[in-house]
Amino acid sequence: MKGIKKSLTEEYLYLDFSHQTEGCIFPLHTAVTLFLLSYCDCKIFKVYLVLTRESTDTTRDVLSQDVEIQVISKEELPPIVQNCCLPAVVERPDNFCRAGLAVVLRHIIQKSYEADPSRKEILELLGFKKTCLKACAEVSQWTRLCELTIPLAIENFLRESSDQLPTIPMEVLQLEKKLSEPVRVHNDDKLRRQKLKQQRTAGDKPALAKGKAKNKVQTQEMSEELDSSSKSLELNMAFSKLRVQEEPVTTNREPSHIRKAKASDLPPLEHVFAEGLYFTLADIVLMPCIHHFLAIICKKCSEKLIEFPLLAAWYQRIQEVPGVKTAASKCGIQFLHFPELLTTSGEQHLNLTEVPGVEEQNDPLFIGGPRPTMTKLMENGIEVMFSPHPCPTWTLDWNGLPAAVSPKEGKMSSDRALRKQQQLNNLVYVVIKQAKPGDRIVDFCSGGGHVGIVLAHILPSCQVILIENKELSLIRAKKRSDDLGLSNIWFIQANMEYFTGMFNIGVALHACGVATDMVIEHCIKTRASFVTCPCCYGFIQNTSKFNFPKSEQFKKTLSYKEHMILCRFADQTAIQLPPQRRLIGKQCMCLVDLDRARAAEERGYSVQVISMEPESCSPKNNMIVGVPT
Repeated sequence: MKGIKKSLTEEYLYLDFSHQTEGCIFPLHTAVTLFLLSYCDCKIFKVYLVLTRESTDTTRDVLSQDVEIQVISKEELPPIVQNCCLPAVVERPDNFCRAGLAVVLRHIIQKSYEADPSRKEILELLGFKKTCLKACAEVSQWTRLCELTIPLAIENFLRESSDQLPTIPMEVLQLEKKLSEPVRVHNDDKLRRQKLKQQRTAGDKPALAKGKAKNKVQTQEMSEELDSSSKSLELNMAFSKLRVQEEPVTTNREPSHIRKAKASDLPPLEHVFAEGLYFTLADIVLMPCIHHFLAIICKKCSEKLIEFPLLAAWYQRIQEVPGVKTAASKCGIQFLHFPELLTTSGEQHLNLTEVPGVEEQNDPLFIGGPRPTMTKLMENGIEVMFSPHPCPTWTLDWNGLPAAVSPKEGKMSSDRALRKQQQLNNLVYVVIKQAKPGDRIVDFCSGGGHVGIVLAHILPSCQVILIENKELSLIRAKKRSDDLGLSNIWFIQANMEYFTGMFNIGVALHACGVATDMVIEHCIKTRASFVTCPCCYGFIQNTSKFNFPKSEQFKKTLSYKEHMILCRFADQTAIQLPPQRRLIGKQCMCLVDLDRARAAEERGYSVQVISMEPESCSPKNNMIVGVPT
């Protein structure tokens, strides 16, 4: 293959395959992945379709012949992949796996670019600062919409449409609404001033721009001319990026009236593609989904197209991107062509007011500050209370352990490495008192593997699995593991919800915000013990999966706003703060974690909230230890 580096490690890509109907591959995650492979012209992966049904007849024409695809059963998957949601990519020797749609797609892009660095347009799919769909779905509503809710909603829509026209998915309406919102980019002030100049230049045309249109036709033509002019800036920016060209640098200053215009008077930038001005991975993910949705709409009720003018315009515009039509054709996607959607601005967003948003929770009795909230809890029998530490003086023999086991190998200062060792002493002691030979221990949000590598080394009869969303952290952990020659350890780059395997103990050191709650939830569903050290209390908020307070006891006493006050002040424990303020912060930490503990107890766990020793090992020094009863 010309221009391809020969040193690339061979990797294996596993995709679910259910069935294929009228050119649509189920599940849509597989259709999206195959579309990206085709767009990138990527041939560096061995691709396997993993059957979820018995029939293999419909797999022959899944993709054109330039990508070799093999069909296997779930039982033939490598053991590490059997514990993950597909799609998944594995490197030999089968102990490093990437799982979940966003992680796998980002990896395909990176490997495709490494294979052929001349194709800079591939790397541009990752967007500004290479962050497109990098945030996990639990944290980012946009990632969740693209990666999870739209594919699943449209799959259901397609299944139901075989009998009758189903209800339009709310997620599609949310996407239409998203496309109507102003675009925010890193240099949007400059671009908006350019757009203002462009609009005023167009508006200075004397004949019709002054409102002297002689008839309705002239008025419409004037409107279309101005509209076309206002959109040309966004389109020029978008397609210059696709040609991997920089906008020409101009040294001329903008006119005074443009420079002095208030930010509030600047026109908003409009969407060209899903995330704004530029074609990104989000467009790749959405294209197969929206194509099949629009195909059903056109076939069964074309009059409803008028309800999706922005989505239809995006769909038509995406076809202009170089390489998209060819890639789609290889995947059996033939683009639809529909007439211009003649809608007025009032008609365009007919359904958008019905799209649910985030509701503000108003509490007329709410009083700010932590003390009223803490007093309220005390009046209802809830006080700051820690369980005694089981062995405060216990420590690992760090001097007797191999160098690669120590956090000092993680390129941190000696003071920070010492505090990290003290943190590990606390977690490791609790784990080794619970672990039995043959147990499987999962280090969630593992980072560079400080917890997991120590456990794998001192518990050789247990299997340890590191799960982390950040690729570079996990690669560093794997290098340390390889240096130690550990054979009882797996590495999985994925959001934790994509790990589906059974395990006995879940561990998390400083899992940020609701990540701690996700770890505890994952453990409870598996009936595993958990040892967690929470962090970033200020980032705690209601999500699609969690509402706070969590326990019935706390719900009866505190409102959501009052609980958030505890969370915000729980973050004020830094050593630089006054002692009294740090004490309040520590008490708020304890109360937030007691709510988590009570919620787990309500589901059949014995839970303790313990303060790590010494407390100076970290400003976030609580441990929540839970064991199923």
